[in-house]
Amino acid sequence: MSNDDGTSRPDDGAPTPDDGGTPDDGGATPPASTDPGKRKAVERKSFIRRHPVVIGLVTVLILLIGGTAGFAYYLNSQIGNIARVDWAGGLDDEARPEKVDNEAINILLAGVDKGDGRSVKQLVEDGWEPGVFRSDTIMILHVTADRDDAYLVSVPRDSYVKIYDENGNYEEKNKINAAMSEYGPTGYLSTIEHLTDLRMDHFAAVDWQGFKDISTALGGVEVYIPQTFYDSSQKRQWIEGPTTLEGEDALAYVRTRYDLPDESGDFGRIARQQNFMRAMVGKMLSQGTLANPLKLTNTLQAVVKNLTVDQEFDNGEIRDLALSLRGIRTEDLTFITAPMDHYGEQAGSTVVLDQKQCHALWDAMAQDDIDGYLDKYGQDSGQLAGERGIS
Repeated sequence: MSNDDGTSRPDDGAPTPDDGGTPDDGGATPPASTDPGKRKAVERKSFIRRHPVVIGLVTVLILLIGGTAGFAYYLNSQIGNIARVDWAGGLDDEARPEKVDNEAINILLAGVDKGDGRSVKQLVEDGWEPGVFRSDTIMILHVTADRDDAYLVSVPRDSYVKIYDENGNYEEKNKINAAMSEYGPTGYLSTIEHLTDLRMDHFAAVDWQGFKDISTALGGVEVYIPQTFYDSSQKRQWIEGPTTLEGEDALAYVRTRYDLPDESGDFGRIARQQNFMRAMVGKMLSQGTLANPLKLTNTLQAVVKNLTVDQEFDNGEIRDLALSLRGIRTEDLTFITAPMDHYGEQAGSTVVLDQKQCHALWDAMAQDDIDGYLDKYGQDSGQLAGERGIS
């Protein structure tokens, strides 16, 4: 795949708030250590984080895969209940990027808002209607060929890029979240593949309703709010200190965007989402959940209920991936965001990606050498201090 000017990478794009994620330095992140090994783990955990709900699901499956035969049967039936969609049917395979010659896996992730009550699968089957769904969370999960590490790369929703339709045709330049909204999973796939020149192996969409359902199944998720403030948009008062969020409260918290005390706007919202998700995944993987059959069952059902994947991502492949990843733990997960160059005003408020550094990131993913990219560009850019999850 090449650009209009013949280069092998796209010449546009832009990370922004609400999707890219900005980390914090509290709660779930331990203090600096003099031990090099511990310090490296802390640095990696402090990097930009977004929406690790799918990673949480995969990790839970990994930890449970060796359970009793009875539970393995139940787990298999739950995997079978995950909704599947045809995500690449309208694309010419030869026009897509070539698969790299290694065993690394790239999974395209989308956090979606449910519009008219239909699921992603229902809307695909009925015929995609522009504007029904929004995807303000855009990520690529990269799993290394040796299955020793995983990276979650976030592309902010306001990134100003070339948008491609469900047939792989160029339509316009716009904010990247227009791809899913206007052209569905296939247009979303085509847009991301043109942006990165990376072949996506699979697709997964998580409904934002999952924040509500999963937090309820877990019996609440505790976070720390550093300063009292009032969100006029949702008419909610948030009080300084630790608080346990569940159901509608959890959903309202991760949606908070206005009247933030640090005037961080979208970036503040990103930090809150990251911190909440980090705390939520921590609780999903805690002994209090794993050792409680009822809570574990309810949590798995809540995740499956809000998850959609491509139809090629079958039960056997999900199980095989889980088995191959069973050695991975939290410290083996690194969270990254596509680097920003500056803010723009091409389609309202946008973010323009740093072309050179983004190309380096996409190349590192293709070469399965993201650690090399991090060694060159550092692991501490884009940090935002603030609220923290308490796991």
